[in-house]
Amino acid sequence: MSNIDDLRADREKKISRLQELGINPYPSKVALTHTVGAVLAAFDALNESQESVTIAGRIMAFREHGALAFIDVLDGTGKIQGFCSKQEMGDEKFDALLETMSTGDFVALSGPAYITKRGTQAVLVKDWQVAGKALQNIPTEHFGLKDEDERYRKRYLDLLLNNEQRDLFIKKAKFWDVTRAYMKRHGFLEVETPMLEVTTGGAEARPFITHHNDFDMEVYLRISVGELWQKRLMAGGFAKTFEIGRVFRNEGTSPEHAQEFTNMEFYWAYADYRDGMKFVRDLYIELAQEVFGTTKFEARGHSFDLADEWREVDYVQEIITQTGVDILSASEEEMKAKLAELGVQYDGENRERLTDTLWKYCRKNISGPAFLINHPKLVAPLAKSRPDGQTVEMFQPIIAGSEVGKGYSELNDPIDQRQRFAIQQELLDSGDDEAMMPDLEFVEMLEYGMPPTCGFGFGERLFAFLAGMTLRETQMFPLMRPKE
Repeated sequence: MSNIDDLRADREKKISRLQELGINPYPSKVALTHTVGAVLAAFDALNESQESVTIAGRIMAFREHGALAFIDVLDGTGKIQGFCSKQEMGDEKFDALLETMSTGDFVALSGPAYITKRGTQAVLVKDWQVAGKALQNIPTEHFGLKDEDERYRKRYLDLLLNNEQRDLFIKKAKFWDVTRAYMKRHGFLEVETPMLEVTTGGAEARPFITHHNDFDMEVYLRISVGELWQKRLMAGGFAKTFEIGRVFRNEGTSPEHAQEFTNMEFYWAYADYRDGMKFVRDLYIELAQEVFGTTKFEARGHSFDLADEWREVDYVQEIITQTGVDILSASEEEMKAKLAELGVQYDGENRERLTDTLWKYCRKNISGPAFLINHPKLVAPLAKSRPDGQTVEMFQPIIAGSEVGKGYSELNDPIDQRQRFAIQQELLDSGDDEAMMPDLEFVEMLEYGMPPTCGFGFGERLFAFLAGMTLRETQMFPLMRPKE
């Protein structure tokens, strides 16, 4: 029998011993009076009053010294020591505790606040109750989980043993709280739009497809947070809306990409992309200050300060500067030749994909903060055209060599939109499965009229960049292949 089997057998014996004592190893409830954090926050007053408290949590360490035992209990709000004395508890309760409980188990401890001889804040245990038994040993806090696959697969242990990881997800929750508060403070209404769509819209990405049994038809999981839906709300009389929700893209995994993630999108009637740029800059600075306590960051080999002036980077001119290619006039063969010269691989040989690949080569050299502007019309089928007829009123925040958001003056000309969708349909027909699906019902809405509108969206990639981590690292439960 292996050591692991021996440890499991010992834990099973302890469960049997609890049952012999008439104690349920898995009770439905424990009557708490305080969290650990609350005890620690009011420790001096509790110590002075000697009021009995009941806390509960997981046993992270269990040390026995004759007639004494020391139990470190973690409940998610903090960690505290339970000071167990045979003299204070009595032989029966003390012996039962040692006979039946182990590291990793959940336990409730009752007693007054107490300061040990070493000056440790503790609970002087008078009574205890099992709150849940563990059959497997948890790794020690010191060694934790080192293997990345194991950390993601057993995130519950990673969170239990890694304070920095727990703090990361607390920060991530605050990141979205600050976003929501900012939007509401500026008069935006939070809305909910469909996740199942007949056509995907709002982005260029390969969708997930599923079957709707009741309607007997194929539907798609959304790839944006209701862009075409929120613009319908603009037509319906709402002036400011936003949504924070999950989106799904059936694409490859990279440090900046995942198949499922959270996005926020807002739509602002009677505003344009210039209004959006100022609004977004202020939002990003507030997020940095409130969540991370600074506007200065280092990520992916770049350093940037969000409080600096955000320079404007012209999409077409930047590619000319870095590669010598004018994407508005160069032939597709010239673009391919330049990519080959640069040693850049690319997927798809149509003009849109080649243009996008050239830009992605250039963006890695921009630390930011900056706004990318004046995109070619081909890569932005929902954005309003600029007077030159070749570029659009679009903006993207750039930090650390990547875009962390996208916004534009929304196209509200139904004739132009129908023509843009026709181009996207040609791309789809030619085999480009990331081209945008035309939505003719959306065009019909535009024919009824939609006010000038600024729309913008960003995803949790921004949080990952500011945290200096990959997107996968900042997802609580990233998708994993099942173990064979």
